[in-house]
Amino acid sequence: MGRRNKATDQARQPGHGDIPSLDRLLRTPALEQLQARGGRQLVLEEARAELGQLRQNLNNSGAAADDVSLDGLAERVEARVGATLQMSLRPVFNLTGTILHTNLGRAPLAEEAIEAMAKVARGAANVEFDLAKGRRGDRDDHVEDWLCRLTGAEAATVVNNNAAAVLLMLNTLANRREVPVSRGELIEIGGAFRIPEIMRRAGCRLVEVGTTNRTHLHDFADALTPRTGIVMKVHTSNYVVQGFTAEVSDGDLAALARENGLPYMVDLGSGSLIDMAALGLPHETTVRETLEKGADLVSFSGDKLLGGPQAGLIAGRADLIAKIKKNPMKRALRVDKVTMAALAATLRLYAQPEKLTARLPTLRLLTRPIGDIQAMAERIAPALRQSLGDGTIVEIAPCTGQIGSGSLPVEILHSVALSLRPNTAAKKTGAALKRLAAAFRALPIPVLGRITDDALHFDLRCLEAGEGEQAWLAQLADLRAG
Repeated sequence: MGRRNKATDQARQPGHGDIPSLDRLLRTPALEQLQARGGRQLVLEEARAELGQLRQNLNNSGAAADDVSLDGLAERVEARVGATLQMSLRPVFNLTGTILHTNLGRAPLAEEAIEAMAKVARGAANVEFDLAKGRRGDRDDHVEDWLCRLTGAEAATVVNNNAAAVLLMLNTLANRREVPVSRGELIEIGGAFRIPEIMRRAGCRLVEVGTTNRTHLHDFADALTPRTGIVMKVHTSNYVVQGFTAEVSDGDLAALARENGLPYMVDLGSGSLIDMAALGLPHETTVRETLEKGADLVSFSGDKLLGGPQAGLIAGRADLIAKIKKNPMKRALRVDKVTMAALAATLRLYAQPEKLTARLPTLRLLTRPIGDIQAMAERIAPALRQSLGDGTIVEIAPCTGQIGSGSLPVEILHSVALSLRPNTAAKKTGAALKRLAAAFRALPIPVLGRITDDALHFDLRCLEAGEGEQAWLAQLADLRAG
């Protein structure tokens, strides 16, 4: 009996001879339809890959009868094609509690900016053509007037991010020259953005002055030599030094630079164009204020408090901006027509500052009433409980978030979160939370929260009522199905 069962099992074990041919697999109805929709070449490549994987499985550990069936193979090829065609860059729900999340694209764009991007993306646009004069133009012309209007600068230019702006300014004005910087401002932001390394790449020599917590005007004065090319101040955007501290004001540094015939450059970082205190937030030094205090050049980001696309903006003296534009690196760091369109549309919104919080998503989220967030949590929680069942405890809880991307780094935003706790033994909570977070990331529109205090928290500040809330609720069925 035992020998007969073993022989039967061996007879049922598929071998290489049971593998369908590639041609036969491609002629299955499911894959013929898939070829008509997505193209033969891609289906052919994935079918070959699937058959190759099957042969490898047979060599290594064997395979079941279902593994060599035409229907099973066709289904797996369809899954391969679907995975290949799936866009890796996708919209997500940012419920992490960080509004300007660097890893999630920072500032959400205004509808006006999105529409402007779509218009120029569909075809040709006068990105570097002067329609009035009928000749080649400067792509900065599309935003320079607005930047000057909003900051009080004489001139302005745009590159692809603020790190590029700092690199370009230093390379233009201080290549092979010395640049004194306070030790307390030698920051690192993100992956490879370190001020000393940027300065080295720009071709200038860093001269550290003062100490980490205290730097005085005489420290800068003592560091100036005939080799000095520029005086530089860096906004410590992602941390604050508190306690026994001292730093030199913009006015004093500007006066010192002017007395020595040097430009004074400020890397402002977040680049607020309005007084944030008017919105109920702590004051953040604006670009205009920095220029009025004597800065010759100010660099700042387009996708932080400004609320626009990723860009590095430089505003200041016309003669210095002209030199920067002549630097060959400017072409390598320039922005494309789509970014320029979005930036121009965003800047135009500042013509009506009284409507900014309604039209600019970043400011709308920053100033969102906590009562609105609480009401949303109460609407969503019942549906979430129904979807997750008894295995997960869903609670509404107060929470705190942050602006993010180095903007007002110590400012805390009070908000409301949906707190999800696995209804399981304490020792299994960690693994259960990871599975729960993974399930939300696997939704059609992935949902990203943060795990803390033995719970998965979804801060609802960035989930807006209307289409956003409806899209969240609509995909809860996928959680049930999973």
